[in-house]
Amino acid sequence: MPALEATLYDVSRLFLVPVMVLILAALAYAVVSLGGFATEAVQRARGQRNGRLRAHQQRTGCAVDDLELVVLRRLEWLRIVSRAAPMLGLVATMIPMGPALLALGSNNGQAVGENLVVAFSSVVLALVAASITFFVYTIRRRWLLEELRAIETGAA
Repeated sequence: MPALEATLYDVSRLFLVPVMVLILAALAYAVVSLGGFATEAVQRARGQRNGRLRAHQQRTGCAVDDLELVVLRRLEWLRIVSRAAPMLGLVATMIPMGPALLALGSNNGQAVGENLVVAFSSVVLALVAASITFFVYTIRRRWLLEELRAIETGAA
């Protein structure tokens, strides 16, 4: 059984770096999305609606039902990041906890601290990314659905 446990530990450690890279990518995406959202919010406050759905409909000649797919496609990555980032944060928290607990058992305070810094900073960044993308997703979804509704009723 110790060989199986060691194998599981080694395999789980392989995921730490890719998960941390994904968390950083999610955070970068969240910041970029927030910037685009802020720009769009300022434009809306000035009364300048972008009308991307209407422009897409005129360009492609698609039906209103097809615009629902356009809305889903535009929101897809925001939704994915807002849901996946907390899970990635949990994974990035749990992987270093094993070595931290082992170091605690052998009175190695420095190793405990190093592992806990990785664990908690990863989860904090992941939760920040998830929070930002969820915020942007929620508001942008309402904006797109309002625009879609206006197209359906012929008000746009």
